[in-house]
Amino acid sequence: MPMLDAYIPDGALDPSTEKELLATLTDILLRWEGADPDDEAARSIAWVFLHRPAGLFVAGEPAADPRYRIVASVPEGQLDAERRNGMVSAITDAVLDAEPPGRRRDPTRVWVFTHQVPEGTWGGGGRVVGLADIAGFVLDDAEAGEAYAKRRLALAKAERDAIFA
Repeated sequence: MPMLDAYIPDGALDPSTEKELLATLTDILLRWEGADPDDEAARSIAWVFLHRPAGLFVAGEPAADPRYRIVASVPEGQLDAERRNGMVSAITDAVLDAEPPGRRRDPTRVWVFTHQVPEGTWGGGGRVVGLADIAGFVLDDAEAGEAYAKRRLALAKAERDAIFA
């Protein structure tokens, strides 16, 4: 049940290119979360929200070139360090690749924030759902979803413990 908020200034990209970018971002989000981008069940719960910032200022002045802010939200346990780094790199490249020719390719104009929603705090369908629920839906197998969630959440805890040790 990944979600992505894409903040793209109005007019920064050609409309058809922007539409392609949003589809590409969906694929990237799913791939780096660990799902198959071609899986219809996974795609059905991967949402991308497009936001149009009214204005962007850098150092108190209107920005000369567009800036992009991408916020990827996934259930806890889905993004270890490798997946976070891969997602950030892939999203940055996809956004810059979508820009028109001749625009300065500057990865510092693309900021990507990965956010893991703590287990037990994701709500969908009128109830709180956990990683096991989501994985069970995508895998069409509740037991496999439970096993997957236990494994991913244990890895996330180990990574967190190592950071704060």
